Amino acid sequence: MSTLSRRAFMQLSATALGGLVFNVGFPARAKAFADRVQGPWVFVRIDPDQPIVIGARGAEIGQGVKTSLPMLIAEELDVGWPQVKVEQLPYALIPAETEAGIAAKYGPQGAGGSTSIPDGFEELRQVGAKLRRVLMQAAAERWQTPIEALSTRDGRVLHADGREIAYAQLAARAAELPISEDPVALKSAKDFRIIGKATRVADAEDIVTGRATFGIDARVDGALVAMIARCPYFEGDIESLDGRAALAVPGVRHVVRIPRPDPDKGLVTNLAAGVAVVADDTWSAKKGRDALKVTWKRGPWSGDSSAALEQKALRALDDPGSSFDDARSDGDFAAARASAARVIEADYFMPFLAHCTMEPQNAFIDLREDSALLIASMQSPGGASRMINAMTGINRLNIDIRMPRAGGGFGRRLENDFVAEAVHIAKAIGKPLRLIWTREDDMQNDWYRPSGVHRLAATLDENGALTGWSHRAAASDRRFRLPDFADASSWIACLDPDAFPAGCIANYQAEFMPLEFGLARGWWRGPLPSFTAFAIQSFVDEIAAAAGQDPLAFRLKLLGEAREMPYSDHGGPTIHTGRLAGVLKRAANEIGYGINTLPEGHGIGMAVHFVFGGYTAHAMQVSVREGRVRVHRCVCVTDVGQVVNPLGVEAQMMGATIDGLSTALNLQITVHDGKIEQGNFPDYPLLRMADAPDVEVHILHTEFAPSGAGEMGIPTVAPALTNAIFAASGKRIRRLPIGNQLQS
Repeated sequence: MSTLSRRAFMQLSATALGGLVFNVGFPARAKAFADRVQGPWVFVRIDPDQPIVIGARGAEIGQGVKTSLPMLIAEELDVGWPQVKVEQLPYALIPAETEAGIAAKYGPQGAGGSTSIPDGFEELRQVGAKLRRVLMQAAAERWQTPIEALSTRDGRVLHADGREIAYAQLAARAAELPISEDPVALKSAKDFRIIGKATRVADAEDIVTGRATFGIDARVDGALVAMIARCPYFEGDIESLDGRAALAVPGVRHVVRIPRPDPDKGLVTNLAAGVAVVADDTWSAKKGRDALKVTWKRGPWSGDSSAALEQKALRALDDPGSSFDDARSDGDFAAARASAARVIEADYFMPFLAHCTMEPQNAFIDLREDSALLIASMQSPGGASRMINAMTGINRLNIDIRMPRAGGGFGRRLENDFVAEAVHIAKAIGKPLRLIWTREDDMQNDWYRPSGVHRLAATLDENGALTGWSHRAAASDRRFRLPDFADASSWIACLDPDAFPAGCIANYQAEFMPLEFGLARGWWRGPLPSFTAFAIQSFVDEIAAAAGQDPLAFRLKLLGEAREMPYSDHGGPTIHTGRLAGVLKRAANEIGYGINTLPEGHGIGMAVHFVFGGYTAHAMQVSVREGRVRVHRCVCVTDVGQVVNPLGVEAQMMGATIDGLSTALNLQITVHDGKIEQGNFPDYPLLRMADAPDVEVHILHTEFAPSGAGEMGIPTVAPALTNAIFAASGKRIRRLPIGNQLQS
């Protein structure tokens, strides 16, 4: 929704203390007065002698929306940020005249695709602006003066003659005034006092002092604790189960079988067959799980291996008879190849990746006869609501979902398989429970980033000019056993047919072949660009080297004059070549590319990419000695349009860069004999603090509409790093992770 109207969104009611509650919902079906004025069931609450409370509607997974979204409201409400207290809103549905008969009370509340800021930028500012307007109307009435004679500042209405009055004193009357159904005028960017200002996260003190609560901290009196032993073979099952030893563990109350996903329905609830042990506490549940005697039946994918998948991809790419799906075809690449003075080809390998959120999956669930309460760290509360309804029949309006801060998401918590497990157990035992996953549970039961091979080819004429580009990929496609993706293109999340340099080369083709593999696949941070940017930006460097051209100048020449080109994937509908060039040139300038003299054995590499409406470039200076790479400088430049919280954007770029380095250097999930080989951080080694460089972040302040920032900083890290390694050592890295490739 782009605007708010009285009929659609605004509710006003005076509290018993004369304060004013602005409750964003549907007034015809509003909750009772007592519900509207308590706790976090509001967007804005104004009470005498109290901070102004602003509700945060999104799922806070570390990307900062609990701060940035309330900042939008506070800006237009014209209150000082120190006057504001932020409260997390729950997921809320209300009856509505829609096809489903319900609507989201607070608007979009999921977190994925870096959409929270673009979705809320106009809408939430309208919330603040309309509330400011009715407060001014109440003051105009009290003073018997035209509203045009009034202004506001820091939660007060000001008269031109010097009189002023606090919002709280106007609340009772403002509650009775009508609110315009039409959008009201918003501030000009030049008048912003909160938007664009570096702002500490709203609950920073709670986080650093350990008071912040996450989903895994949910505690409800009388709730039991469940842990699950899951089948290690995808689509496998329970062959035999003896739970007597588990039930003999003190504190263990129940042993519950969890069925495997129905092959005919796909992955719509849990991921694997399993056995849940339910106990009084976590330790008893774990000891009970360890005592289970379970024999697992292998599933149809038990012979899968990641090594075999790579060979399958290579065979498909090598076989001229292979049938690839056409994603894009400009000009005639075959003709360009036939007439080329030179053809450059390279293969790039991408491994499976786990999400490894710092907080493993968890869920508290309390199922009652006609209602439910869910407390969990999640990215898709709407999906959880639909799942609970499908599994229990409970009306979605009676499903209460609380969303504490999550210890990371990265796309993992877009799926709600852990909620399905909790619901299944709760139905079986008839009691509220906390489902707890261990790190091993999390790493071996994930929705993994796809794996596959990119094959790129480029044609050069006798003058070294690029005349053609071909990008073919063979990978485990994202649609696997997911009914909602049945109509999606086969290359979703694996091939980006409109990414640069598409549109910049006359002869361009992009093709994809989906490969069968039993591992579940999902969205992984910056899903599509993080899978394709390494190959694309590495290959641009390879072409420049083959043509004897400077890689920066080569990119800028390809980008050409600033213009918008069609872009069909997430973040479109266009991609702006001028913005790509802008972040690239700034990154080169900041790192001193072509200016500073580098020590022997050092090199600079760069990469640039369009990510979900934003533009980011990385430039790195590295050295390679004795088979080991060291990052000496790391520059990240981003253009995300209008910036709401620069401190938040900077933090996101730093975090994404470190995550990207960690992933590029060390991380992969491998499968052997149908089972995940990694189980914890010793064999999925994250980057250590001693090896992490300082990340120099530069934010371009442009006048474009805002994009998000949560995923923009990761796709260009790996290619910038490997391009720098080539510049330093002459060794080209074409597969991730880098691992010990530099030692050979």
